[in-house]
Amino acid sequence: MRACPVRGAVPTVPVPSVPPASRSLAATLLALAALFCAQPSLADMAKIRQSGTLKVAVYKSLPPFSTAPGSPLPGIDVALAKALSKQMGLSVSLLPFDADENMSDDLRNMVWRGHYLGYGPADVMLHVPVDRAFMRENDKTLIFAPYHRETFVLVHDRERIAEVRQLGDLAGQPTGAEAGSAGANALLSGAQGALRDKVKIYPGPDETLHALFAGEIAAALVTRSQYESALKAAGQSAARFATVDLVSPLLPPHGWAIGMAVKADERELAESLQNALDAIRGSGELQRIFAQYGVVLQAP
Repeated sequence: MRACPVRGAVPTVPVPSVPPASRSLAATLLALAALFCAQPSLADMAKIRQSGTLKVAVYKSLPPFSTAPGSPLPGIDVALAKALSKQMGLSVSLLPFDADENMSDDLRNMVWRGHYLGYGPADVMLHVPVDRAFMRENDKTLIFAPYHRETFVLVHDRERIAEVRQLGDLAGQPTGAEAGSAGANALLSGAQGALRDKVKIYPGPDETLHALFAGEIAAALVTRSQYESALKAAGQSAARFATVDLVSPLLPPHGWAIGMAVKADERELAESLQNALDAIRGSGELQRIFAQYGVVLQAP
């Protein structure tokens, strides 16, 4: 799953005295705002067809699914959003957003309520884990249509480490991972903490893998799609590196499926999106989208 940022401390600000009448008016406005936000969304499949546009929420800077501004390719999820919309006979309007504290917050902000700053919600959000427990916890959304399975892999430089079977085999070697990721946590706690002193934490997966390709570290724990896309972008030879599926209590044993989410009552929209996904998968377009980024599409 996507790692989410940690909020910084919020500074305290002195609150000026407010006259009783103003307090009453403010309370009334807040109550009306809360009532407005609580109303069910008017967005439905008929309105979407009438507007001719599908609003799709995608994470910002989640390579290779969404890339940083200025990148030659926009990302797998961005390309998927365009392909789904086209298949449905609609144009696409992207709503890129930053991850909140956790993915349940993201679903609230981008699917069923909208952000308190007025951004969103979208008609559909991509890159949502299709997991039964997570789905039960988020019953205001309908999570469906898995389109890929993601896994963590340890990538190691064969010239520095011939073989890796377990995390303990990395002892004494510099390794790297993205800050806040499950991969970083697994490395820092692996082999009873014996690797900790050699673990280097990088801002993102691209920086982590750049360090690996440049020889700064001997191994990196990243997702398979991050490695495959970075390998293609860097023009590196896959023969120099090996990938290992490691067992760790901090990593999902079989990875996780990623799909999409709409509001819980938007079943007609969900059916239309599922049909569109089935069509682009059946035509080979979905596989071609992933291949454009060097990523092998994994059956969910």
